[in-house]
Amino acid sequence: MSRTVTAQEAVAVIRSGDRVFIHSVAAAPQQLIAAMTARSEELRVVEVVHLHTEGAAPYAAPEMARSFRVNALFVGSNVRQAVNEGRADYLPVFLSEVPQLFRAGVLPLDVALIQVSPPDRHGFCSLGVSVDVTRAAVQVARTVIAQVNPNMPRTHGDGILHQDDIDFMVPVDDPIAEAPLHQLTEVEKAIGMHCAELVEDGACLQLGIGAIPHATLIGLRDHRRLGIHTEMLSDGVVDLIERGVITGEAKQVYPGKVVAGFALGNRRLYDFLDDNPQVSMLDIAYINDTAVIRRNHKVTAINSAIEVDLTGQICADSIGDRLFSGVGGQMDFIRGAALSEGGKPIIALHSTTSKGESRIVSYLKPGAGVVSTRAHVHYVVTEHGIADLWGKNLRQRAAALIAIADPTHRDALTVEARRRFGTW
Repeated sequence: MSRTVTAQEAVAVIRSGDRVFIHSVAAAPQQLIAAMTARSEELRVVEVVHLHTEGAAPYAAPEMARSFRVNALFVGSNVRQAVNEGRADYLPVFLSEVPQLFRAGVLPLDVALIQVSPPDRHGFCSLGVSVDVTRAAVQVARTVIAQVNPNMPRTHGDGILHQDDIDFMVPVDDPIAEAPLHQLTEVEKAIGMHCAELVEDGACLQLGIGAIPHATLIGLRDHRRLGIHTEMLSDGVVDLIERGVITGEAKQVYPGKVVAGFALGNRRLYDFLDDNPQVSMLDIAYINDTAVIRRNHKVTAINSAIEVDLTGQICADSIGDRLFSGVGGQMDFIRGAALSEGGKPIIALHSTTSKGESRIVSYLKPGAGVVSTRAHVHYVVTEHGIADLWGKNLRQRAAALIAIADPTHRDALTVEARRRFGTW
């Protein structure tokens, strides 16, 4: 039976050498994190494992190096400096495979710090906005400690757990982390419209967070019968559901349902999710399973990149050898969409960096990580248009990518492409 205690009392069970999991994205339990970090003087070599988390990560501070070491499954902004300074680690892994790391005992968990909705009259809580890999973590962890927060939406799906499966419950009344709305630039709007051009009526969408997915959703307002099967839900989905654009009626898997692993957006999104049977928040091992993704028709997966080389290799987790994010679910959905009947895997990016450097390059930077191989990539989109690489040889790919590069870089890219692949 779970016990109601303070955050300080709950984290007292953490011991030196333990491996501690932290709930993902907007569900990161900040009071438990603060209480754990406050014990830094008495703890040594506690391994902290998580995906991206919103909010502070005080355990990653330089002065905490003897007490905590992050083993990041995705490098978010709050641990990026620690990883690149060698005070934290990065574990590259497909998002779909993270639950198996826990369940198979490759990464056995001693403690899981999570955040849940209050128990209902039957004693059941919800993992709310982040089911993702957290469901697996809760299933295998020796001790489960939960912030119980009335602001956490109660979501349907795999994230329901009984209070008796929680060892310690810590009442809080904190806002759930929100992603600030971004004012779209003209470049982002253009990229979004090109992506929207590729989306057919009846398509099943996977979209991430950020300006380009948001711009794409805006560009879909006149579409019909769209569905959602995605690792992440964002604000723009609510608009399209309310407009009748997203109905899910053409889906083969969970028809009529919006299916996702986690959500990050504003309070309007969280209120939409609360006790909404139209939405199923599911285990990411299922959501991102290529065999599941491909069962839907016209799966259109839109993902981002840091660099694309002239052969179509996608770097999405690093800037050279400096780690920036993670493998995540890009490959899961790029492959799943490619195998779907009528599916379209799309990589979308700005043609240049903020410094004016081309993001379509002759060669990836030294140390850059290839997240999606050139054999997996079909469509690449910039503000300058769409390059369809599928079925094209290296010479043809280079020509297609140069055509959507920033005009100021096309001549230099053409010279390099002709040296490597010949003329066209």
